[in-house]
Amino acid sequence: MTTIQRGQPVLDSYQAIISTFIEFLIVAIHGILYERNIYPRTSFLNARKYNYPVRQCRHPKVCRWIQDAALAVEGEMLKGTVSTTSLIIYSSTSQPLERFVFSTALFPSVPQSENFTPFLSLDDPDIISNLPPATSRESSTEQDPNVTPAPPPLPTLKINITDLEQQLRSLLTRLSTLPTTLSPLPPDCTFSLAIELKDEADAPIGNPQPWMAAQPELQRKSDQTKAASEVRQSEETAKEGMQGGEAGNSRLGKDVGGIRTTAVRNVEAGEFRMEVWVEEGRGKDKFLDGGARGMGDETTAS
Repeated sequence: MTTIQRGQPVLDSYQAIISTFIEFLIVAIHGILYERNIYPRTSFLNARKYNYPVRQCRHPKVCRWIQDAALAVEGEMLKGTVSTTSLIIYSSTSQPLERFVFSTALFPSVPQSENFTPFLSLDDPDIISNLPPATSRESSTEQDPNVTPAPPPLPTLKINITDLEQQLRSLLTRLSTLPTTLSPLPPDCTFSLAIELKDEADAPIGNPQPWMAAQPELQRKSDQTKAASEVRQSEETAKEGMQGGEAGNSRLGKDVGGIRTTAVRNVEAGEFRMEVWVEEGRGKDKFLDGGARGMGDETTAS
């Protein structure tokens, strides 16, 4: 039995929020790979996170890939450029079948230079006394100008990790029950991790370059050049992706949203606000239809 270390007791900076999300993302990826049978179940260990039983792949190369991919996501999130992070499951022919989407578009917008700056604490009387007075059209026209209006209500910026962990446990529980809702996957599936950038963000570049452009089918038409970037896939998936001569523009955005969307859960604890859902792609129906026809033909032949 393996126990994963606990996180910080209080999230009091943007960097702490991002670190907590990445920590959860790693746990969620391991769990999804287990529940969707991407690897044999015997290759997973029992572990605990958030005082909750989880699964962790024991293969060191898989663990390293997930860790490196999550750290690459963290680097982009600390720049404030990421809107969603997705775990995409592909068929053996590189067709996207399922997309587990973790939307962090509602995370606070913080300049990169302020990532480690502690959040304000509304328990501090000095901060409360220095808050600017509330202003509105109603107060400026209808209220007595000699009366000082009360300061506007503000959200609690420091996040209690206990409340957040309770919601993350519920989210992990929901993810573990998805196999009863989602249709089965074909054998020999692969996976990758992708990010969708905000409209104003520049595409990530660097040396070494951990990112590559996502398949045209998974890029939004409004952001042809920068909508989604994808962590470098495994060698066999990359080779498959280089084949095929269909023009990219004709395929652009074809698989965004999938043919079915299943809401998983929202998490909201102070400034930590995340939405999670699953999209099932068109290729999945083709697999199911083909499988059904194959079973029927086999029965008839026998």
